[in-house]
Amino acid sequence: MSGEPGPVAPRVWLVLGDKLGDNAQVEIIAAALGWPCERRALRFRPEYVLGKPRFAPSLYHLDAAASDPLEPPWPDLILTIGRRPAMAAAWIRAQSGGRTKIALIGRPKRDIDDIALVIATPQYRLPARANVVHLDLPLMRADEGRIAAEVEAWRGRLADLPRPLTAVLVGGPTKPYVFDATVAQSLLDLAARSAGAGEASGGGSGDGGGTLYLTTSRRTPADVVAALKAHLPASARMFAWSAGASDNPYLALLGLADRFVVTGDSISMMVEVARLGRPLAIFPLPVRKDPGTLLRQAVARRLHPESGADAGVGARVGQWLYDRGLVGFSRDLTALHDRLIERGLAVRLGEPFPATATKPPDDLPRVVARIRGLFP
Repeated sequence: MSGEPGPVAPRVWLVLGDKLGDNAQVEIIAAALGWPCERRALRFRPEYVLGKPRFAPSLYHLDAAASDPLEPPWPDLILTIGRRPAMAAAWIRAQSGGRTKIALIGRPKRDIDDIALVIATPQYRLPARANVVHLDLPLMRADEGRIAAEVEAWRGRLADLPRPLTAVLVGGPTKPYVFDATVAQSLLDLAARSAGAGEASGGGSGDGGGTLYLTTSRRTPADVVAALKAHLPASARMFAWSAGASDNPYLALLGLADRFVVTGDSISMMVEVARLGRPLAIFPLPVRKDPGTLLRQAVARRLHPESGADAGVGARVGQWLYDRGLVGFSRDLTALHDRLIERGLAVRLGEPFPATATKPPDDLPRVVARIRGLFP
């Protein structure tokens, strides 16, 4: 009968932390869902801005005065990502008597069965479970409208640079990988040697006469920045990230560069380039060679042998240990590198850049359908 009210959308909270890339993934899903959302921005006590709190359904790690209030009426659904926001989400669920459903991007540190939907990406070794949706690639993507605006602002500033223009996007260290001044030198040397390999998309003959344009990021250590500056080729350009800088060329380069080199630690930058269908080369960071790191990696491979797998004695032991809070699901960034390369979306730095690249399929509609299915 016409005029009857439609179904009422669930009450949705976006529980957000201090990592812009993480928050962007939550916002991408929220926008695609189309439901009204309330944002709860969290700020953390100084010792937990970088340090990892012991996971528990708790708010002990929050700077309550600086965070948005968490108080009833409690939401029907929380969209969140990351250890610190997920702790608050679990606390909210407990206050609601278990009624609030959580959709978590990434890997759950504890209590996977209490999460309504886990949205898992290839770098996490998560089992095949009814409440886990395994994505082909992470959901992040750059805002193409903002790219277009920055392209217009920067086109004249980059017009005189010899082509091909190779953007080198630099991240920072993350366990168990090393990124120091020595690794920075290797990155710069290999990027410079590869600058003329293959045909550029949109110009250049591949004769080595192009331009490197480096940009660092919030996570890039000072010694890496210094090493890159010290050994920068005379023809290259470099932007060193700083808080509040107004001349960051990152978005302009996404629109104007002919091809890209991205350090293998930065999931967001690799995926943003790949989703734009631009030629991409990955510079994987070396793994620490100390015995403890090597042992942890070997154990992780035994306990969580493959993302999406749930077979074998090792996986069963891993799940038993996880259920008792003794181990967490492991992360392997090389799994994402391999996925991008297998799909023809990237090469390893040192291999010829592809003359053309394709855009990957998008898992976002599948994620939206799974979340909507939580509220039949």
